[in-house]
Amino acid sequence: MILGLDPGLGTTGWGLIMADGNRLSHIANGQIKTDAKAPLASRLLALDAALTDLILAYKPDGAAVEEVFVNANPQSTLKLGQARGVVLLNAARAGIEVGEYAARLVKKSVVGIGNASKDQVHAMILRLLPGTAISGPDAADALAVAITHAHHSANARRLTL
Repeated sequence: MILGLDPGLGTTGWGLIMADGNRLSHIANGQIKTDAKAPLASRLLALDAALTDLILAYKPDGAAVEEVFVNANPQSTLKLGQARGVVLLNAARAGIEVGEYAARLVKKSVVGIGNASKDQVHAMILRLLPGTAISGPDAADALAVAITHAHHSANARRLTL
């Protein structure tokens, strides 16, 4: 089982899939939201606690996280980096190996083009995981990251055989 994560301080998307060769199946997805009025440290702690509960409940074999992109607002980039640090730490503490993927690679892996829109990613997730009810755009992105990891892991295994 692969846990895909789309980190964010306000909302962290998560998605769990099973991969059996090229066959993918949806397990669960959701969003972890933090209180924007709470102090930064409290928000990071809430994110950590929610991720711990998620990992204990599902016991994923691997995880995948989207890499940080630089955005126009340095404060937003810094907060995103801090949330991403919590996500990486949480998975590492649980002993889960984490793959990291650039947003362009995730979009190219799922949609076929690196500059795909969020709507295009969402639509492809629904095609790749039929019948899935997606909790929101961050959860769709997290599922896309998990799918990217599944494809790249399968390719790496084929190359080492």
